[in-house]
Amino acid sequence: MRRVAVIGAGPAGLLAAATAAQQGAQVTLLERNEKPGMKLRITGKGRCNVTNNTNALDELIANVPVNGRFLFGAFSRFLPSDTMELFERLGVPLKVERGNRVFPCSDNAHDIADALVKHAKASGVQFVQKRVTSLDECQADAIIIATGGMSYPATGSTGDGYALARQAGHTIITPKPSLVPLECHEGFCARLMGLSLRNTALELWDGKLSRVIYRDFGEILFTHFGVSGPMALSASSHMREMEPERYKLRLDLKPALSPEQLDRRILRDFGEAPNKNFINALNDLLPKSLVPVVVQRSGIPPGLRVNQVTREQRQALIALLKRFELTVTGFRPIEEAIVTSGGMCVDEVRPGTMESRLRPGLYFAGEVLDVDAYTGGFNLQIAFSTGYLAGLSAAGRDTI
Repeated sequence: MRRVAVIGAGPAGLLAAATAAQQGAQVTLLERNEKPGMKLRITGKGRCNVTNNTNALDELIANVPVNGRFLFGAFSRFLPSDTMELFERLGVPLKVERGNRVFPCSDNAHDIADALVKHAKASGVQFVQKRVTSLDECQADAIIIATGGMSYPATGSTGDGYALARQAGHTIITPKPSLVPLECHEGFCARLMGLSLRNTALELWDGKLSRVIYRDFGEILFTHFGVSGPMALSASSHMREMEPERYKLRLDLKPALSPEQLDRRILRDFGEAPNKNFINALNDLLPKSLVPVVVQRSGIPPGLRVNQVTREQRQALIALLKRFELTVTGFRPIEEAIVTSGGMCVDEVRPGTMESRLRPGLYFAGEVLDVDAYTGGFNLQIAFSTGYLAGLSAAGRDTI
């Protein structure tokens, strides 16, 4: 019987172990934490965006800005529909929300983690609590490294897999945060802390390239240091080299209105109370906490009566609302990132099997690889697809 050791009981490791065991291998799953799936249990703010409901390979790859083509084989073998079928079969009903994001109906990430653990145990996987520091500790015919990256180190993702890969001669692309909140120069972000803007359009301007490099629509959250929320996290994936004032976030606070429509809306509001002070005339247009910030940035005196606001001042206000700029100064620490960019150089891994090109019998799965995707369930799908393929391959099954 082929012996397989899987290092790391996250989503990739759990599915890899279960898959290898179902193919007849004797599988040992080595995990440093007492409880498996620690990071998985807090993903998606505890709701767990388990995958994205699309089986189009080109769309899946397009949502992986770093080394997406490398995943063609893994995605082909285990699609989002396979992920959804697996969890439904394991007794976890799923639902599809905006953007094809898939969640457990319970909105409880523990249900996903517990189902994977149960699946692995039912398949015959032996769980051992142990931190592996050397590949020589694994007495096995095949080893799968699925230790995750360096984000959320309290859950055990501390970069152990990089050290193990180096022991086998592999190259590690310097890890850095991806899908991470952004620090901004503007001090008013702290005043807006907790404000969530929904249905907002975003453009990411790269001053070095002098062009917009990313567009999005959705939700952004102001924090004491800058911004977070789905759009900010996705935008962070496009910032390759952080340099002073290189990147700006341009928010369209009223994307459903053209400048002309917005002007008519403002004139209507002003006309309903022409003697109101300017600072008191925007409460129907903007969230209350945002009003003083917009007034200050507009340059229009807050005590000016709205019937005295000039056309030029009004046009300046419209321009501000349609392009509300934030200057990015840096990423939050990697410990706050949802995923890690960088890691195992994929040029040294066979994409059709997840096996090392340098050491036969050594496989990789999940976030330890230098692949990372946008928000929306794509990163967990990478974990499941690469875990499934690595499990098949390590068990000796013919793959791509």
